[in-house]
Amino acid sequence: MAVLVEQLTKTFGSQRAVDAISFQAEDGQILGFLGPNGAGKSTTMKMLTGYLRPDGGTAKVAGFDVVDDGLNARRQIGYLPENNPLYTDMFIREYLEWVAGFYPIAQPGKRVAEMIDMVGLGRERHKKIGQLSKGYRQRVGLAQALMHDPAVLLLDEPTSGLDPNQLVEIRQLIRELGKNKTILFSTHIMQEVAALCDRMLIIHRGKLVADGPVDELQQQLSGSNRVVVRCAEAADGKAFASIKGVQRVDRRDGGRLFHLDIQGDEQVRAEIFKVAVAQGWTLTELHLESRGVEDVFQELTKDQ
Repeated sequence: MAVLVEQLTKTFGSQRAVDAISFQAEDGQILGFLGPNGAGKSTTMKMLTGYLRPDGGTAKVAGFDVVDDGLNARRQIGYLPENNPLYTDMFIREYLEWVAGFYPIAQPGKRVAEMIDMVGLGRERHKKIGQLSKGYRQRVGLAQALMHDPAVLLLDEPTSGLDPNQLVEIRQLIRELGKNKTILFSTHIMQEVAALCDRMLIIHRGKLVADGPVDELQQQLSGSNRVVVRCAEAADGKAFASIKGVQRVDRRDGGRLFHLDIQGDEQVRAEIFKVAVAQGWTLTELHLESRGVEDVFQELTKDQ
C-alpha cells in the first residue's frame, strides 16, 4: 500500500482541522483530494510529509510510519507545496543541481538533465527562475519533487492560478507521472478530478465525507436524475408532476424550459413525452442531464 491513513487527527487550539480521517492509496493511483478552502487538505498533506505532527491516528507512506520512521517515509515522498517556494535569483539548472545535492544520486548532472526534459523545461533551461511564468515555475517545483524518484507524489494545488494552456500542459504531465507513481493532489477545481483522477476524496470541516471513483460517487449520491425539457411555446408544466417517478418540476424561462428530477430513466422519459403530446406541447428538447462532479461536491460540502 503506497499510502495508508487511519484516524488521522490534527487540532489547532479549539479547532479540529483534521478529524479522524482514514483512507488508502494503492500503487499507481491518482487521487484527487477535494474540499472547500480551510477544509483540512493542506494540513493532511503536511502531516503526511512530516512537516506537522499528528495529534492522533497513524499515517504510513510505502510502509513507513511518518512519525516513528519519518526519515524513511520522507525518502518515498516528492512534495510540491501550494506556494511552491523557489529561489527566484537562481538559474533553473543551478537550482535543480542544488536540490540534487540533498540526495544520494550517483550522477546528479545526468539526473538534472533528465528532470529538465521530463517536465518540459528545455527551452527555458538557461533562465533564472524569477524570469519564468507561473506555469514554468510549477514545472520547476515538479522537477525538484521528482529529483529522487519518489514512489509517492503529494501535490498541493498544483494548477492554481495557471492559464488554460498551462492547465492542459500540467494536467498532461501529472497524467504521465501517474502511470508509474502514486499521486495525491489537492484541489478545489472540479475539472481537475474529472480529467485526472482514478478516485476522489472529499473533505469538509476536517471530516472525510466521500471516498471512491468519480462515476460511482455521482451515482450513489442520489437516486435521482434530471431531465431537461424545452417547449416551443410557454406551458404551465403541471401535468409533468403527475407522472410516476417525477419528484420535482422546476419551471423556467417563462414556461418554455423545465428541469424534472426523476427516479428511473427510459420509462419516465417516455411518459414525459406522452404527457407533452397529450397536452399539445411541442417539445424541442428532451434529454437526461447527468450529475457532474460539481453537484457531488456541492451536495457533500454544503452546510446543513
